[in-house]
Amino acid sequence: MQIKTAIFVKSSGKWQECPEPELPEYAFIGRSNVGKSSLINAMMNHKDLAKTSQTPGKTQLINHFLVNENWYLTDLPGYGYAKVSKSLRKDFEKLITNYILNRKNLVNLFVLIDIRHTPQKIDLEFMEWCGENGVPFSIVFTKLDKLKPGAADRNIDVYKTKLLETWEELPDIYITSAEKKIGGEEILKFIGKTNDYLQKNKIKFQ
Repeated sequence: MQIKTAIFVKSSGKWQECPEPELPEYAFIGRSNVGKSSLINAMMNHKDLAKTSQTPGKTQLINHFLVNENWYLTDLPGYGYAKVSKSLRKDFEKLITNYILNRKNLVNLFVLIDIRHTPQKIDLEFMEWCGENGVPFSIVFTKLDKLKPGAADRNIDVYKTKLLETWEELPDIYITSAEKKIGGEEILKFIGKTNDYLQKNKIKFQ
């Protein structure tokens, strides 16, 4: 998919404030400091479309971007902040869960995982929650450039083995590096094919 336009639309503090659910929507989420904003910027060929920060938890609102004038890319707040109060963390979690469960035009959720780490309980629990609630999602491993190829392959195999302890089959998996611009095109190809299917079958969200 060629990115012709990518425009920031709005930030929302409640899911009800999001843009009208008329277009297909693809959301990106992950723990803080997973490289979400960097990946979004690399995919969109835009240096600072999504704001990056050295401070984990910078994204505290639901941010919508209109891509090619026919689909939304959504940058969601991360989960599992270590440096915020429990009450603020609960607010984030409520915002995220309400958005995911109520957003009618959410086609797919991309769950970002730092490839450098072993399977983390919070990531596994979040994906389990998605499965229990019938939320379609894909796994996106980030920061491939931070590991040697052999180490990256081993970490992914460990993750797959862990997931298959509770899952009958694995979701789609993408391996990415924002710095090297690896993997983003595969994600965009999936989005493009999905949008073509939705349009061909005249699927409406409202």
